[in-house]
Amino acid sequence: TERNEVIEVLRQLDSKRKILVCSTAPAIRVALAEEFNADPDFNFTGKMVAGLRKLGFDYIFDTNFSADLTIMEEGTELINRLNNGGKFPMFTSCCPGWINMVEKSYPELRENLSTCKSPQQMIGALIKSYFAKKLGVSTEDIIHVSVMPCTAKKGEAKRPEFVQKGKDGKNYPDIDYVLTTRELLTLMKLKKVNPAELADDKLDSPLGISSSAGNLFGVTGGVMEAAVRTAQIITGVENPIPLGELKAVRGLEGIKAATVPLKTKEGKDINVRAAVVSGGANIQKFLEKIKNKEVEFDFVEMMMCPGGCINGGGQPKSADPKIVTKKMQRMYTMDEQATLRLSHENEEVKQIYKEFLIEPNGHLSHELLHTHYNDRSKAIQDMSLHEKK
Repeated sequence: TERNEVIEVLRQLDSKRKILVCSTAPAIRVALAEEFNADPDFNFTGKMVAGLRKLGFDYIFDTNFSADLTIMEEGTELINRLNNGGKFPMFTSCCPGWINMVEKSYPELRENLSTCKSPQQMIGALIKSYFAKKLGVSTEDIIHVSVMPCTAKKGEAKRPEFVQKGKDGKNYPDIDYVLTTRELLTLMKLKKVNPAELADDKLDSPLGISSSAGNLFGVTGGVMEAAVRTAQIITGVENPIPLGELKAVRGLEGIKAATVPLKTKEGKDINVRAAVVSGGANIQKFLEKIKNKEVEFDFVEMMMCPGGCINGGGQPKSADPKIVTKKMQRMYTMDEQATLRLSHENEEVKQIYKEFLIEPNGHLSHELLHTHYNDRSKAIQDMSLHEKK
């Protein structure tokens, strides 16, 4: 059940007892732009940051940055599986609704999941470790508020795996509170903050710069498109698909497919069979086809919400039947207008590997940015039996 956390966050903002850090998902700025009637070609990020600063947050970071990190980690994981053998298809793991479905209903697929944490949890781990060290404080000195388009992100943040030890030896969550877009709008109304009236502000460094590839995580097909951009260049494909031309994975169709050329470490050309699925019913239908060997794929992006995170359960409600299409187009417009469109070219991503993480899929990366999944099917069955009794 969704739990409203506006009052707790409001108390933290008013008390100012700790360092207050906010991180925002790509779909948030698009929803805010719609709410405040911004022009379709207008990038609302600067206004959003100004609004969050006005609310009282000390630092504002972007999960687009950790989406770029996800591409580095997940792309390396896919390439390693292709080169060294591994479970296929490899499923993306950034959607907590999808992860819940696997753990509860399809536990046999856990090894097919990418071990990467979601961008929310990646940036949470880095804020409470890397950034805390940069500030010279401990993990318990920071309150991290994540703003997400998704109600399932609240549950994800409470997972017992996503904690770090403070100086006092106690465990502290990487994410202290998760606000949905609707909750953020409530908070802004309570504090009388209208971001549309404020001068643009900039995201903080070193976890604020991102590529437009990271921004695409907000739409169905976006994770796949972002991963392909970097994987093709890293593996040395001579004629990579031009930016913005992977049209087969775009749009609102529930199940989409594409063939992507990559290279093995020996330089051999291979065609990766990729699929993109959004919507719970479509996911179930697709998994049945996989189970019955009706289709075969190597890399699959899964999102529970039809259309992706822009249509998440925490987004503002709209009477406009074309609202999801409009939001999707706004995301692609932001990609087209960007100067940085490849995750591996993000200088702050390069910096964090150079001075902290060392390498994608390395020891520290696995410790902070990767996770494991549990079989929760028996617990669900036991609960069902108990309810019947």
